[in-house]
Amino acid sequence: MMPLWQRTPWGRANLGQWRYAWRNALAMALSLWLAFLLQLDAPYWAMTSAAVVNFPTVGGIISKSLGRVAGSLIGAMAAVLMAVTGFSDPWLFACEIALWLALCTYLSQLYFNNVAYACQLAGYTAAIVAFSCVNVDDPYHIFEIAQARVSEVILGILCGGFMMMVLPTQTDADALLVALDKAQSRLLEHAALLWRGEQGAVRQAHEGVIGQLLTLDLLRVQAVWSHHDLRRHNRLLNYLLHCQLHLVGRLSGLRRLLHNWPAQPDWLPAQLEQILALLGRLDADEYALARLLAPFYQGADTRSRAFAGRLADTGRLLLRCRRWQRRLVAGRVHRYQHVPGEAALSRYQDRLEALYNAGRTFLAVWLGSAFWIVTNWSAGASAVTLLAVGCVLYAATPAPARSTGVMLKAVAWLSLVCIGVKFGIMIHLTDLVSFTLLLLPVLVTLNLLRLQQPTRAALWAQLVVFLGSFLAVTNPPDYDFANYLNRSLGQVLGLMGAILAFQLLQPFSDQHRSQRIQRALRREFHDQLASRPGRSERAFESRLYHALGQLCQGRDAEARTWALRWGVVLLNCSHVVWQLRAWQGDPPLEQLRSRLLGQLAGIVSARGIDHSALRPVLVELERQYPLLAARQDPASQALCGLLWRLASALHPLLQAPQTTGNLSKEPANG
Repeated sequence: MMPLWQRTPWGRANLGQWRYAWRNALAMALSLWLAFLLQLDAPYWAMTSAAVVNFPTVGGIISKSLGRVAGSLIGAMAAVLMAVTGFSDPWLFACEIALWLALCTYLSQLYFNNVAYACQLAGYTAAIVAFSCVNVDDPYHIFEIAQARVSEVILGILCGGFMMMVLPTQTDADALLVALDKAQSRLLEHAALLWRGEQGAVRQAHEGVIGQLLTLDLLRVQAVWSHHDLRRHNRLLNYLLHCQLHLVGRLSGLRRLLHNWPAQPDWLPAQLEQILALLGRLDADEYALARLLAPFYQGADTRSRAFAGRLADTGRLLLRCRRWQRRLVAGRVHRYQHVPGEAALSRYQDRLEALYNAGRTFLAVWLGSAFWIVTNWSAGASAVTLLAVGCVLYAATPAPARSTGVMLKAVAWLSLVCIGVKFGIMIHLTDLVSFTLLLLPVLVTLNLLRLQQPTRAALWAQLVVFLGSFLAVTNPPDYDFANYLNRSLGQVLGLMGAILAFQLLQPFSDQHRSQRIQRALRREFHDQLASRPGRSERAFESRLYHALGQLCQGRDAEARTWALRWGVVLLNCSHVVWQLRAWQGDPPLEQLRSRLLGQLAGIVSARGIDHSALRPVLVELERQYPLLAARQDPASQALCGLLWRLASALHPLLQAPQTTGNLSKEPANG
């Protein structure tokens, strides 16, 4: 039986967990001590800031800190302007702060990573500063309060960064390069699974691979902020991420060709296994790949040659990615080399949902402010502040009411526990050193529990972040019991108001979100068919995968499965369309190509699939295939292979609904 000590958080912790826990605890203690030394009026804000920006890696701290500093500065300036212009009229001030928070909610959902975090900070920092200044008449005093809040935030960030240098951890560059290598290996495993054709396992694996590759983009952002060489080669990293996503689409397209290849050769499965084994070797090259592809070109089967050409392009792209990754690891990417580059991944933005969430934030904050004005409640500032924090912070999460409920649970626990600590223990402490010695073991334990209990990590994180605020360590200390109870009650009621807002104005359901995403993707695909598309092939591909990644966070498994399926089908079609557009041949064949591309535009619209336009195209493709296959010139053979690939990509659309409807009730086969 395991000893009692080993079952405690301290006994289960490994070296990495101890380092993280002590780094966070010491950063919070150091920020509190420096805030007292600088005689800031609310030192606990420095503690909170140090806890928020504490990430396991340097890049995470830097990127999060920049977003926090920018958001705090913008929010503080906005709070000063609103306080100066609106304090003379409470109703005007309520409208101003509600509009500002709604704007920050809207912008935070149109951007990602640090920019989204900065928008959130700009929102609730303005609420924290402005609501704490409602009884202040002097504009200069309001400016001093805003300046103090920003100073405390920056102090906490600096302490977190200093402790990261004292107790360093794994670098972001190593984490990114290891993740890129693992993604490469997983793509080969995914190829083997796709080509075996196990339908249920394929959908789950496809979803997992897409999620892993989208996570790599977040690792790239952190690595770029913390590593000079990777910052120089940011375009190369974007190129590698685009290639990884492109490989997923190519592997899916090859699987579709295998499903629509009548009379496959008997040697095909064994040959595919040999090719996958070769691509998994570190010494693989294009010549060895070409030797394994030689049997595909023997004979007069156009399908075999078209499949081999697509497989060869996929293999060469994978080998090219591996070479550039090895150069990055070895530090052999030089300035004079022709380094491939790409723009950042294109992301899907749901403006309708962002506007809806912004409207919810405006209505909740305005009603909360109106209740405060009418009742003149002394703890109204605390209540509306937490209401604003909950509405802005969790507006874009898949389950905002549940996330806000976790924060409510943390606030309720801290309200009860900190009463005993503050009025039973802290009131007897006379120096900061004694308080720090009492605080450090608590912070270390909470951080260890945060790492060891992933299912409750959000709760432990909230306890760490809000602990300083509820202990309210100020200079000079304040032990007004009635005011503490009133403020704690206001914070609890404020979060309950945020949960009520999320329940009354619920986010769009997963089913409606999936239908809206599919309509947007159909419009994007229709743009890909234009003679001059608005987005490149890679941009459309990354945007599509990001939309599917957002949808995969929902809870409607059937809608997620269908959205994933039709997104991949449209992606396979777009790959063929781009190659058809680049193909060149005789004028009659080019006219045939142009006519087919024109007919494709009538198949897919924002409302759904037009089967009356789809069937004639498939009939035309089946009619043209044997005619082109009989011709021996290279241009006709290449066009014949492209038409077979286009027919294979379009064929699943026969099972698609005629118009957008209830996707979860459609048959889930194929």
